Amino acid sequence: MSAVSLAASLQSCSIFTQACRSSSFPLKRGSKSFVISRQRLSSSSISSLSVYAVLAKEETVTEEEEGKPTFNFKEYMVQKGNSVNRALDAAVFLREPLKIHEAMRYSLMAGGKRVRPVLCIAACELVGGNESMAMPAACAVEMIHTMSLIHDDLPCMDNDDLRRGKPTNHKVFGEDVAVLAGDALLAFAFEHVAVSTIGVAPPRIVRAIGELAKSIGSEGLVAGQVVDINSEGAADAGLQQLEFIHLHKTAALLEAAVVLGAILGGGSNEEVEKLRNFARYIGLLFQVVDDILDVTKSSNELGKTAGKDLVADKVTYPKLMGIEKSREFAQKLNRDAQDQLSGFDPQKAAPLIALANYIAYRQN
Repeated sequence: MSAVSLAASLQSCSIFTQACRSSSFPLKRGSKSFVISRQRLSSSSISSLSVYAVLAKEETVTEEEEGKPTFNFKEYMVQKGNSVNRALDAAVFLREPLKIHEAMRYSLMAGGKRVRPVLCIAACELVGGNESMAMPAACAVEMIHTMSLIHDDLPCMDNDDLRRGKPTNHKVFGEDVAVLAGDALLAFAFEHVAVSTIGVAPPRIVRAIGELAKSIGSEGLVAGQVVDINSEGAADAGLQQLEFIHLHKTAALLEAAVVLGAILGGGSNEEVEKLRNFARYIGLLFQVVDDILDVTKSSNELGKTAGKDLVADKVTYPKLMGIEKSREFAQKLNRDAQDQLSGFDPQKAAPLIALANYIAYRQN
């Protein structure tokens, strides 16, 4: 499969051709091929205002200017985010052994934008499903995302001390418990989809579980992480390798969120594939914006350590393309993502369009 031809004035993005319909993103470099008793906290612990607090800092994008019906993105995100928070709180509750469940909840309930679970729900509703059908999968994706953050922050990985404005998991609970908390969240994510999904035909649940597993394994998130580690300080790391890293490390789980929602909501194969392509574009968009923010915002603004990619000598889009070209590329990815939603009911597609704009214009 060809990589995105970023060097050629940001021409057409070939990662979305027919040859790239599978969930994995093989990339050849030279002769190599990378193919990779129940206790409850009070409701205040869920922090129902956390999603609103995040969104209040962002640019709100509406469609009033174009004469289209207005979609209240902030209200939508607060409502869906709070639903996700309640579901996560109910799924991962305090019980024995307390230490591990405290560690799991510490990172899982630490706030955040809940972009991935909301994408899952929005995709499900777009193809005719409802929130309850997608909620276990939406929670599972957030559990796995949280696991990846816990492990990514460890001293043996990115060695970070700050996440979502709080000390990282291993700083609070120790490296040993942090590793186990991530492991537990990963395992429970699959159990939760298998056991808690209701109103969906079993074959679709099995298909969704398969998609989720592939997105985070040696051909998904793990593949991106490994190549990312091996690329630190590499003088020959270029745009092609950078794209591979981010299509796997970041975009793969975003893709899984959207595809799971589409599958569980009863989407046709054609609808699932259109939404898969949409998710790949916004997944890469998410990372391009992340790279830009890492060099243009402070740690206080980001809620995590700013400039850490520069310190680690990691390859990033601003490093290879410059900030302005990176911003142009982000705009192109946003346009291409929204093009994938043509043919869907505009009203039902409004949340995904708004989410794409949110990812493009976010400030942290």
